[in-house]
Amino acid sequence: MASCNPAVRLPVQTPTVTQWTPPAHRRATPHGPDGLLADAARTPHGGPEGNARLTGTTAAVLLVLLAAEGFTVLRVGALLTPHVVIGMVLVPFVAVKIGSTGWRMAKYYLGDPAYRARGAPPIVLRLLGPLVVLLTALLFASGIAVLLVPHSLRQETMFVHKASFVLWFGAMVIHVVGHVVETTRLAPADLVARTRTQVRGAGARLWVQSGCLVVGVLLAVVMVPTIGPWLASGG
Repeated sequence: MASCNPAVRLPVQTPTVTQWTPPAHRRATPHGPDGLLADAARTPHGGPEGNARLTGTTAAVLLVLLAAEGFTVLRVGALLTPHVVIGMVLVPFVAVKIGSTGWRMAKYYLGDPAYRARGAPPIVLRLLGPLVVLLTALLFASGIAVLLVPHSLRQETMFVHKASFVLWFGAMVIHVVGHVVETTRLAPADLVARTRTQVRGAGARLWVQSGCLVVGVLLAVVMVPTIGPWLASGG
C-alpha cells in the first residue's frame, strides 16, 4: 500500500486562454471608432483619413472660388477677365478633387481593408459622382475652348459651355448639400493644432493646396492675353 507523503505536490496545469485580437483596422481606440485615426497616425500620408482631409480642404477652397466665379457670371461682359482668371485658378483644384475622390473609390471597390472600414458615401451621391465629374470636365473644357477655337466654331462651343453649366449647377447643388457636413468637419482639420497631428501628412496636403494655387495663377497668366483678341474678333 503506497504511503501518502504531504511533502510531495503534483504539478497543477493552468489552462491557457488565448485572447482574440481584431485586425488593426478594426480595433477601437480612444481616437474614434474602428481605430481609423490611430491607423492614420501611423500610415504614411494618413491613409483613408488623410485622403478624406485632402478632399475636404480642396472642396472648401473650391466652394470659395466657385462663389467668386458665380458672381462674375452675373455680369460676365464687364467681368470677363476676372471670370477667366478665377476659372483658370479653379482648374488644378478641380483636378485634385477628382483625383482624391477617384482614388478613394478605386481603393474601396478594389477591397482595400482600411478604405472598406471607412465606408463609402450614400448610394445617391455615389451614382451622382460620375455625372458631376463628366459635367465639370465638359464645363471647364468648353470654357477654355471658347477662347481658343476658330470664330466659326465659337457659337457651338459657347452653347456647350452654357448648357453644361446649367446641368452642372443642378448636379452640384445636390453634391454640395450631400457633403457639406463632412466638408465642414474635414476642411480645418489640418490647420487646427489639436487635430493636425492626429493624421500624418498634414504638411504635404497643405503644400498640395499651395501648389494648386501656383499652377492656377500660371494658367491664368497664359490665358488672359487671349481675352483681348477674342473680344476684338467679335467675342
